[in-house]
Amino acid sequence: MIIYPAIDLKDGNCVRLKQGIMKNATVYGRYPGDMAKSFEKKGAQWIHVVDLNGAFEGKSINEHAIKEIVKTVKIPIQLGGGIRTMNDIDRIIELGISRVILGTAAVSNPDIINQAVKKYGEKIAVGIDVKDGKVAINGWAEKSIYDPIKFAMNMKSRGIRTIIYTDISKDGMMQGPNIDASRKLIEKTKLNVIVSGGVSKLSDILKAKEIKAVGVITGKAIYTNAFSLEDALKLEK
Repeated sequence: MIIYPAIDLKDGNCVRLKQGIMKNATVYGRYPGDMAKSFEKKGAQWIHVVDLNGAFEGKSINEHAIKEIVKTVKIPIQLGGGIRTMNDIDRIIELGISRVILGTAAVSNPDIINQAVKKYGEKIAVGIDVKDGKVAINGWAEKSIYDPIKFAMNMKSRGIRTIIYTDISKDGMMQGPNIDASRKLIEKTKLNVIVSGGVSKLSDILKAKEIKAVGVITGKAIYTNAFSLEDALKLEK
């Protein structure tokens, strides 16, 4: 299992949200590259980056910050948020991003998954963000009609192997991730599932490990020193 420390970008800054609400953003740093470097120095194998402006507005104003992160660290980075077209995917891969996470585009234009997987294989993942039992889109602001498990199976049929699963109600709330829903997703789809949203203590990581999640994303917990990234990384083995 891999621990993914998270960097959420808003207006070029490192922030954290509560329940996916942009006005609930807390700034934790103005230099994303420095934040990424600190994660790398502590032993992180990957970094998870979300372009919040891209996710909410459909266009990025954080490309400079993304380039700064890529330039600063040697470890791979996965990026999601506002990636809607093949041109977007091509540009992001060219920047040096190792895994591209598609969310809204996977719901609104699922054929893009076929194209992207054909071109980039396992460099393409899908983010399934869930609100009130349905897949959410457009920066978590809207609910689609899709059931998460059925949607995941659709993505699997199109060649996706990795899912980032987030229960929006848990995100940034420090109340633990939705382990039951994550377990069902893993058991029913047999996909590689990275658990996200609400990780607040080391036992949350152990629970995700027990259900055979391939990764856990942690953000607010390490920013607020609920636990150290170093201690979380010890649980990877």
